[in-house]
Amino acid sequence: MARVFRLPDIGEGIAEAELLQWYVQEGDVLKEGQNIAEIETDKAVVDLPSPFAGTVLHLHFKPGDQIPVGSAFISFAEGEEQAAEPPAQGPALQASATRPQEPGMGRVLAAPATRRHARELGVDLAAVQGTGPGGRITLADVEQYTHPARQALAVAPRDALSPPQPAPLHTPLPDFAQWGPVERVALSATRKQIARKMAHSLLRVPHAAALDEVDVSELEVFRQRAREHVKDRGIHLTLLPFVMKAVVAGLKRCPALNASLDEEKQELILKHHYHLGVAVDTERGLIVPVIREVARKSILELAAELDDLVARTRAGKVTLSELRGGTFTLTNAGAVGGSTFIPLINYPEVAILGIGRAQAKPVVREGQIVVRTMLPLSLSFDHRVVDGADVIRFLQVVMQLLEDPIRLLVES
Repeated sequence: MARVFRLPDIGEGIAEAELLQWYVQEGDVLKEGQNIAEIETDKAVVDLPSPFAGTVLHLHFKPGDQIPVGSAFISFAEGEEQAAEPPAQGPALQASATRPQEPGMGRVLAAPATRRHARELGVDLAAVQGTGPGGRITLADVEQYTHPARQALAVAPRDALSPPQPAPLHTPLPDFAQWGPVERVALSATRKQIARKMAHSLLRVPHAAALDEVDVSELEVFRQRAREHVKDRGIHLTLLPFVMKAVVAGLKRCPALNASLDEEKQELILKHHYHLGVAVDTERGLIVPVIREVARKSILELAAELDDLVARTRAGKVTLSELRGGTFTLTNAGAVGGSTFIPLINYPEVAILGIGRAQAKPVVREGQIVVRTMLPLSLSFDHRVVDGADVIRFLQVVMQLLEDPIRLLVES
């Protein structure tokens, strides 16, 4: 008796995954819980365990394939059943993909990426007219549906004179090869998700930004002294844990920045917990793991947790649960030598703090030019939720604490 294991929904919002490698081959005898494959989702690289024991009959995909959730992933034989000839899939899948949608069936034909884009825009695909093969709904169909003018065109009388055609979703590119050698590189699942989220954030959220610099000279002296006391414990003490504690203090003073906007209900969801996302530069792109309950942890606890989480994120070993539930995000361009920049909001959060590279600069103090260590800060925020004055007050709290490390430790 053959058993089919289908790719499960292994995380919120996960519609598909890329198969990176198989750990097994046809004919292998597996135990329940044994890892069978490594896959990359929109969120992370994870190992997929087998839910039951048996002999591998057929591997339904090859490394590099994009696999929709619910697809037959691997087939097993139970007991003494031997591996059989794998079933032909091509024609069946093709027939399924091109079968017209019959009235009253209620089935919506759309690719996982199209479904995800529709969810992000709040579009009910059942209301969208598909123009693809067999009535399949495309990304262009979703975009046209969400544009009022194009929607009006879609329902215009058929005999209208020269009805304008909807604009293409993407502007065609020129043939770059005519000017020299080129190479095409497929985007990874992670990079595709980053692209979707950034485009959605910029198009959906009215961004505004506030930039400032904070004098961290005293904090740097304190940090350097503290590093000597903790280096034997293997803790890498950077400025980031101090900034995280100052940010939590600022969020307590300006709770609207620790929130999400429910556009449908026109309500602001204030979050009375402080889980800070920290953007990590990896070979696969920018990943944002979450440090939970920052308000309840010490500077050293945050430093140790950051070391561990950043290392596992770069190694692709962070778990999906560690990538969810953030309430506010920090992104540190200073770690790679950057100074001032404007980050994009990590939707559905409403603000993100960019941190530049701390460096010595001449500044005026009490009428004298002195050299101080200055740290650039840039806060991007959703202007629907907060106004500039609220943001300035938030930054003032953060800056005052970073300028006075003793006060930071006492008040946080």
